[in-house]
Amino acid sequence: MTDADDPIAFAGGVLGRDRHVCAFFGTRDEEYRVLTPFIAEGIERGDNAYHIVDPALREDHRGRLADAGVDVAEAEKRGQLEIKEWQDAYLRDGRFDQDRMLALIEDVLEAGKRKGSGLTRLVAHMEWALEDFPGVSDLVRYETRLNYILPRYRDPVI
Repeated sequence: MTDADDPIAFAGGVLGRDRHVCAFFGTRDEEYRVLTPFIAEGIERGDNAYHIVDPALREDHRGRLADAGVDVAEAEKRGQLEIKEWQDAYLRDGRFDQDRMLALIEDVLEAGKRKGSGLTRLVAHMEWALEDFPGVSDLVRYETRLNYILPRYRDPVI
């Protein structure tokens, strides 16, 4: 289990006090070269993992985690790994609601604290924001507000 002050490796470096990272990737292979060591290390340490993914790529995501040595089914069974689709998080009711999403992020991070199982490593794929969903124009405001909330937590959010 990762203690809040333990170093967390990410992308060849170590995350500092601020652990909200916006990462851009040129390809899915590049993305998973960076993300899977971070995710696998967290699972191995006993951290929680909460992932928000494109519904069309959910099984690909699970497969890439398995290829990196993560026992996906077992981690999900014990409640350590949750993989949600965009419509379960960002796009509930087919629209982006920044207030509802900020509340969800806090709920997820608080739930990790209550479990007493280390940190929650939250990974959120944001490609949905390239589409014309209602509320997408609030994304910059949401990210700004998120930057005021996340410093209250030590959990890494990618």
